[in-house]
Amino acid sequence: MSETDDQKQRANRAIDAANFFLADVRDGLGPYLAIYLLTERRWNEAQIGLVMSIAALVGILAQTPAGALVDATRAKRHVMVAAASLVTMASLLLPLFPTFWPVAISQGIAHSAGVIFPPAIAAVSLGVVGPRAFTKRIGRNETFNHAGNAGAAAIAGLAAYAFGPTVVFFLLGAMSIASIASLLAIPESAIDHDVARGLHETAHHLHRDRPSGLSVLLTCRPLLIFAACVTLFHLSNAAMLPLLGQKLALQDKHLGTSLMSACIVAAQVVMAPMAMLVGAKADDWGHKRFFLAALLVLPIRGTLYTFSDNTAWLVGVQLLDGVGAGLFGAIFPVIVADLMRNTGRFNVAQGVIITAQSLGAALSTTLAGLVVLEVGYSAAFLTLGAVAGIGAAVCFLALPETRSETGGSRRDRETIAPPMPSVAAE
Repeated sequence: MSETDDQKQRANRAIDAANFFLADVRDGLGPYLAIYLLTERRWNEAQIGLVMSIAALVGILAQTPAGALVDATRAKRHVMVAAASLVTMASLLLPLFPTFWPVAISQGIAHSAGVIFPPAIAAVSLGVVGPRAFTKRIGRNETFNHAGNAGAAAIAGLAAYAFGPTVVFFLLGAMSIASIASLLAIPESAIDHDVARGLHETAHHLHRDRPSGLSVLLTCRPLLIFAACVTLFHLSNAAMLPLLGQKLALQDKHLGTSLMSACIVAAQVVMAPMAMLVGAKADDWGHKRFFLAALLVLPIRGTLYTFSDNTAWLVGVQLLDGVGAGLFGAIFPVIVADLMRNTGRFNVAQGVIITAQSLGAALSTTLAGLVVLEVGYSAAFLTLGAVAGIGAAVCFLALPETRSETGGSRRDRETIAPPMPSVAAE
């Protein structure tokens, strides 16, 4: 085995570990924040939704700059280490300052730092394996990410049952340390930073040192359509799990955190095989089909939540979160890479789309909180499901298939054949 191959193998193993441990770090306290504020600090649903929306909106401002930073820097591992440290410190300070504005500020810091992980992990993965193996590598990333989420949620659920909801803060600290060690274990020399930003070896002689202008982000019509669909996906999806957690916690506050962990484990168990499916079959079956399927799951899920308040039923329906989020998480960077191939703007494009995603997620919790206060939980779930239905219609009617019939992306094919119109001009 050559030294290069050995480095690639070491890099792939370290990326696996980083995805596993970052699963509990990248979102900070995630849905546990709502449980903690509801049961331990006696906040109402509207306050919880508002503070989560404020934090998310602060994070939105960092999304596109984060993607641009990942495109520009060759210190991607150290940027992620710094982000993991910030997320953890901001979250661990929360119990010391549990009033509205300190919580909003600390979670805003956590969200702002956390936005670096999706583009940076995708960029490092692309820089290590190259574009031909990227879909499989992303499927593998998401599989380890979901395994990490399931493991952390299972530990949190058992520990919270024994010691109370605050145990999630200690778990976050432990996972942060492990994630930092994993990131530093990725050999720097295994990362091709030009490939990592979307300047692929299939067209080095044309584009490797000449990234496209940032105007490509506004002139690529399929990218704008995809951004709209992603916004609607997260406007629907983001509030469903926190809303479910609140509903379960109101039934039994002492089991709220443990039941939330059961919901997360249930979803993550399904997400892992969904991510593996994307990695194995998306290049053959088509990338748009997987994204459309992720959207269509949400109206079904929202409707089923209204059928019963039985705890087992609600946790069982949460399995559908694993289908939708598992498909979306794996296919998202693949579609962005398709559309930005050979532009050198892969990561800033991810930042732009994640900005749209975060906007939808931020508005989702506020929308759900207001609907719950006015007409109850069932109406909120149905409203969120209807939003996803609109997104599915837009995807089906307006978003083109990004994977070419010959196995490359549409942009790759068009770049190699100049007479054909470019994606950015569509």
